[in-house]
Amino acid sequence: MSLINKEVSDFSVQAFQNNEFRTVTKADLKGKWSVFFFYPADFSFICPTELEDLANKYEEFKGIGCEIYSVSCDTHFVHKAWHDASERIQKIQYPMLADPTHALSRDFDVYIEARGVSERGTFIVNPDGKIVAYEVNAGNVGRNADELFRKVQASQFVYEHGGEVCPAKWQPGAETLKPSLDLVGKL
Repeated sequence: MSLINKEVSDFSVQAFQNNEFRTVTKADLKGKWSVFFFYPADFSFICPTELEDLANKYEEFKGIGCEIYSVSCDTHFVHKAWHDASERIQKIQYPMLADPTHALSRDFDVYIEARGVSERGTFIVNPDGKIVAYEVNAGNVGRNADELFRKVQASQFVYEHGGEVCPAKWQPGAETLKPSLDLVGKL
């Protein structure tokens, strides 16, 4: 079953951000773009490389009006301990959401019941709170913040320009397509 256009369910979770604990709810999503970046666990191997990659690009995401939410089934206390212990994780300025009840992981359909952790799932959520793009990777394959950034930009473009679509490898300023009978079989 596809999650495209699924509205994110109501939620309220604890987060660690900028050396503070705070609550993040569905209301925080409304009116802006969001990326939910699920990962298996704190204090692991591939996860810190991915989260650092996102941290290095965070200002660019904020510049296009997109908030990043990293999510694991760890508690916000564990997020803080990892932040205090890891130079890579200390770079993170975006909210690290705690999902110890697995409510978010289940809502986004990435929870691995037998292991008690989430898959590597990446979800782009539009200002209406609906999923417009997602990708789920095997636990042994890391993700790329540059490509995620491009996908957010393309999602924003088509959201704002109904009737136009972005072809493969589209970048802002590049030509888009307007689907029509004339294009069928010619591209």
